[in-house]
Amino acid sequence: MSASDIRPPADRAPMLSVERVGDFTEDELHELCEATDAAVIGGGGFGWVNPPGRQALERYFRGLLLVPERELFVARMDGHLVGSAQLVRPPRNNEAQAFAAQLMHAFIAPYARGHGLARLLTLRVEDGARALGYHVLNLDVRETQTAAIALYESLGYIRWGVHPAYARIAGRTVAGVHYYKLLQPGGRIG
Repeated sequence: MSASDIRPPADRAPMLSVERVGDFTEDELHELCEATDAAVIGGGGFGWVNPPGRQALERYFRGLLLVPERELFVARMDGHLVGSAQLVRPPRNNEAQAFAAQLMHAFIAPYARGHGLARLLTLRVEDGARALGYHVLNLDVRETQTAAIALYESLGYIRWGVHPAYARIAGRTVAGVHYYKLLQPGGRIG
């Protein structure tokens, strides 16, 4: 599948959706791996700076569905899987931080950006965290991901710190920006 197979015609807005998944078909897994490759190549986080290869991605996503503390949300444009994010719950032995979850590995493939799908994906993860009773959602992002930073700040995430040696990209040290958002009405923690 190519980006032109997914891009909607210029005369109509694409159909966007986000859902939590517990399984996927082989075609969906293929689309998710393609979107991940495109996002990594496009500098879009996820921890990888170079695509790890199809087998590694397939193992990663299949294994992810088996981890009890992780919820996988997928973003679709016109029915095609074009991005994902993970809601990560704290381990059961971390009672002190049991009120907070983490948003991790959020991305939209470059060919599907500019339609509001990243915003919708983030809001759905927030809804999922609220539904599970979490009061705080934490996240971090590379300083080079300016569009993601602008998105999170527009959604009310509060920057609480900068890690100056967060990642290494092409031999260069890159800072990371850390955020949190209170999820309960009135900004309560508990």
